Amino acid sequence: MSSTDPAAQPTRTVLVFSHRPEVRDAITSAIGRRPAPDVGRVRFLEAGGIAEVLAACDAGQVDLAVLDGEAQPTGGMGLSRQLKNEIPNCPPIVVTVRRADDRWLATWSQADAVLVHPLDPLTAAETVAGVLRTTQAVAPRG
Repeated sequence: MSSTDPAAQPTRTVLVFSHRPEVRDAITSAIGRRPAPDVGRVRFLEAGGIAEVLAACDAGQVDLAVLDGEAQPTGGMGLSRQLKNEIPNCPPIVVTVRRADDRWLATWSQADAVLVHPLDPLTAAETVAGVLRTTQAVAPRG
């Protein structure tokens, strides 16, 4: 089978965190179930609270986390930094922001990539696929 054959690609788990369900929906819709043929399908694990994110990442259930930088009471940027510093083998993280000028905060948050709202489906899918490609060699979880 070729590497672009969907049957040859494992399903990857993408955790989507926001306290607002409509933001989680916007993120999952923009990324889509198959961001690129060479990374296979993704399944979404939605989290509305920090405890859910910490538990899933700590348990190794996540291949990629997409965190809402505007989440309340703790935003995705602070959560990203916490995960990167506290979780061994932390999954890659994409942070979403409302203003392009906030991209610089991704450096502080140690995020692997950043997306700006309103999310463009092409950009979101390409960004997620690019980050997942960097972890292709890692054995799939689950």
